[in-house]
Amino acid sequence: AEGQTLMAMGRVLYPHKRLPDAVYALLAKDLDAKAAGDAGSAKMLQAGIAWLDSSAGGSFVKASAAKREEIVRGMEGTAFFGTVRGQCITSLYDNDMAYAVFGYPGSAWEKGGYITRGFQDLKWLPEPSKEASPPPFLG
Repeated sequence: AEGQTLMAMGRVLYPHKRLPDAVYALLAKDLDAKAAGDAGSAKMLQAGIAWLDSSAGGSFVKASAAKREEIVRGMEGTAFFGTVRGQCITSLYDNDMAYAVFGYPGSAWEKGGYITRGFQDLKWLPEPSKEASPPPFLG
């Protein structure tokens, strides 16, 4: 139940309809790992989750989207909010599942960079003139 609450909070903070629940589950897993090694963090997370549920009248997960947003906005500035928001950045965006959804092919450094690996494959922009887009220097 605590993991579901953290996942729901992650969806309020960083809403992406196309990201599967498995990506948001990484947030709960990573926060749980932090709490396992630090009793203070564990207590803070448990208190924050309890506050979310009590503010929602019993279940943050079952609250309406508007109510969840209102509750999360009301806790901005707290240590719990900052911890969850900060962990979201890594947990949600630094994994292969998210890369696939967003179309990010991963690091290109090991493969020679981006210039010859899709840098100029923008399909949503008009084709630039030859003068505006000289060929890359590969020398």
